[in-house]
Amino acid sequence: MSVLDSVPSVKAQIDALYRSESRRVYATLVRLLHDFDLAEEALHDAFRAALEQWPREGMPANPRAWLVSTGRFKAIDGLRRRARFDSVEDFDAVPDERDSPDDADDDIEDDRLRLIFTCCHPALSPDAQVALTLREVCSLTTEEIAQAFITPAPTLAQRIVRAKAKIRDARIPYQVPDADELPQRLSIVLRVIYLVFNEGYSASSGPALMRHDLSAEAIRLGRLLVELLPEPEAVGLLALMLLHESRRGARTSATGDIVLLGDQQRSLWNRSQIDEGSALVQRSLRSGQFGAYTVQAAIAAVHANAASAEATDWNEIVGLYDLLLTIDESPVVELNRAVAVAMRDGAAAGLVTIDAILARGDLTDYHLAHAARADMCRRLGDVASARASYERAAALVRQRPESRFLQRRLAELDA
Repeated sequence: MSVLDSVPSVKAQIDALYRSESRRVYATLVRLLHDFDLAEEALHDAFRAALEQWPREGMPANPRAWLVSTGRFKAIDGLRRRARFDSVEDFDAVPDERDSPDDADDDIEDDRLRLIFTCCHPALSPDAQVALTLREVCSLTTEEIAQAFITPAPTLAQRIVRAKAKIRDARIPYQVPDADELPQRLSIVLRVIYLVFNEGYSASSGPALMRHDLSAEAIRLGRLLVELLPEPEAVGLLALMLLHESRRGARTSATGDIVLLGDQQRSLWNRSQIDEGSALVQRSLRSGQFGAYTVQAAIAAVHANAASAEATDWNEIVGLYDLLLTIDESPVVELNRAVAVAMRDGAAAGLVTIDAILARGDLTDYHLAHAARADMCRRLGDVASARASYERAAALVRQRPESRFLQRRLAELDA
């Protein structure tokens, strides 16, 4: 076979390598070059060089290390030409073909984790953390992120630019936090991933395809985090996302209307995601070092593994909410527990707790609190109170599917 005959095969291998390895290479280049945009340029320069050289010279023994080394030195050459740096020594060492392939791989894996923690640094605003993570870790385009969050692309672009400038100017370290900082920093990373998931899972923004892509991207991030840093709460969050995602095909009707959990067609639930999520829940629980995400995932697993709505073990769910309240003593958790109590002990028992929450002034502007209260009153036959609470919920809701659901409930009261 001539060299020319092998060119299409090598190009196909380079394309596959770009799809599977480019973000790993990019993460290392960010650390070595201390600049997101310079690393992005270096990444593309390295792959262009591969397209030029590998068909002639053959693929190197360690393609990733070659790409990192080539990208780094092309960036340094460019900086020298622009007279911004004086010498190679201004940068940290990077593995090249003479280094151990195993060591190079380990460094690259560590760099992906460093990139996640850098993008989720507490010095950045929550919106910036989400945008930067999607752009730099997940490689979504600015336009895709803007579309998903219904934000003008120029606004989103400026948010990302400011976040990068903050990292550069504040000299935010590109590293995994030490053991003392890890719990707090990890909680921020988990929150960012869950925010991305919820934006995709909700029907509030963007085309359906983009919303699904965001959920899938969050799950991919969750898997990556568990692979690189298998902390119990990272495992618990991945379980929670998988268990929620398993119900996607059943939670809305063909017309986009909400289908309540108890009314969903369970044959549409994704059993492989339920099995994986349930196993991850048990793994996290066995550690004895779990937190709120794991307990929420355990609640979701009880629902997911019930053969029918009537077979749901509400006593276990109430117990799990009791445990969750010891970790996260929030009015929203208290509200969810009240709904579970109502399913176990009757609507009157749940209504007492919901009225107490609202009487304290908590959740007065939270539409789900009023919707839950309305449902309790409806079940108890108190039509006037149910109508008032449904109307209050409808006035607060922003999502059209939920608004349509509440209007249907109001119409049923008059039927």
